[in-house]
Amino acid sequence: MALLQVNGISKEENGHFAVKAITFSQQASQKIAIAGETGSGKTTLLKLIAGLVQPDRGEVLFKNTKVAGPLDKLIPGHPAIAYLSQHFELRNNYRVEEELESKNLLPEAEANRIYTVCRIGHLLKRRTDQLSGGERQRIVLARLLTTSPELLLLDEPFSNLDAAHKTIIKTVIDEIGSALGISCILVSHDATDTLPWADKIIVLKNGELIQQGTPEEIYQQPVDEYCAALFGEYNLISILPANEALKGKQLLVRPEQFRIGDDGSLVFTGVIQRILYHGAYYTLEVQTGEQLLKIRVNERQFATGDTITFSTEAKDASYI
Repeated sequence: MALLQVNGISKEENGHFAVKAITFSQQASQKIAIAGETGSGKTTLLKLIAGLVQPDRGEVLFKNTKVAGPLDKLIPGHPAIAYLSQHFELRNNYRVEEELESKNLLPEAEANRIYTVCRIGHLLKRRTDQLSGGERQRIVLARLLTTSPELLLLDEPFSNLDAAHKTIIKTVIDEIGSALGISCILVSHDATDTLPWADKIIVLKNGELIQQGTPEEIYQQPVDEYCAALFGEYNLISILPANEALKGKQLLVRPEQFRIGDDGSLVFTGVIQRILYHGAYYTLEVQTGEQLLKIRVNERQFATGDTITFSTEAKDASYI
């Protein structure tokens, strides 16, 4: 039995679909990331799953029981589903321990374990108006976890965080699953947040689910250019495919799928226009015919203006 089943869920807002006929399932301990551009319906979908927004059609089942919406019950929300909004709040001029105790349903030892996972043990005596944004977020997260949820919904948890606090919250989210056994669904617009973390990625566009699959499937075989762009740089190349069914489509090649030399099945020659340094790698922008292609290399072994030969394997690329 699936932990969560979303069946044909739809929600109209201001005369158009914010979410339209979305169906997917989540198993216990499975990590799901929801991706899509701003306005694609990510937040609305999370609120529908949490029971905070009433669906117009379809239903959400949690452990095979329908999640009631705000029109079905007086106090919206499901007791086993916790939702961390982008716009979380803490009461000012309270000590952190007072704020946490107001919601805690757990014995002291279990609550302390959550505080350890959330990296807030050293903040308990501090007042809530003396905290950074990242610290406030982790305290709100701990407050949610002390209500003993089985499913945690995280809406853009990495936004507006500096690099240090972002690293901490990523570690916390990992341990919420591994150490506490709580399943998670996470919304993020950044591929570097979702690709390493998720077991399954769901891509939304204009309120519709247009692709779902493993991170490898989503990254290497996007269904269209929109999906490709969400998860990093790419090249679209017009070639004559051997398969008749692929005529009219373009070959999608990620920059790292090229290699220097002519030992691949598809070989190109071009002139380097720019070399961009990214720390761990370089991007070569190479003019070949009328196309400007991007190639990722690990070492700077060329200069602007050099003519280079590079190749890729057609079987490793996809067509869109």
